[in-house]
Amino acid sequence: MPEMRFRIRWPDRTESLCYSPSLVIKDYFQPGHSYPLHEFVKLSRDALEIASERVRQKYGYTCSSAMSQLAEIEAKASQFLESNNPQVTVTEFIE
Repeated sequence: MPEMRFRIRWPDRTESLCYSPSLVIKDYFQPGHSYPLHEFVKLSRDALEIASERVRQKYGYTCSSAMSQLAEIEAKASQFLESNNPQVTVTEFIE
């Protein structure tokens, strides 16, 4: 199963390198595009849950790395909930 990483820039200009066990991330995000924080978190949740399910279908267990990545995204995003119009930018895909 092809895995990938994707780099994002948070509203405070810090960056994170994120992991997905599947290329499904490409169906949800576009490099160079900014997303409202709530939309980015929702799309991340949808994509990483699908990726984890693909691992379960192939190997018989869900992907704990995908769920850990989602937890990290949600935790970091919570820091910006009170910000005015917070945006997250997907800067690149790394395969």
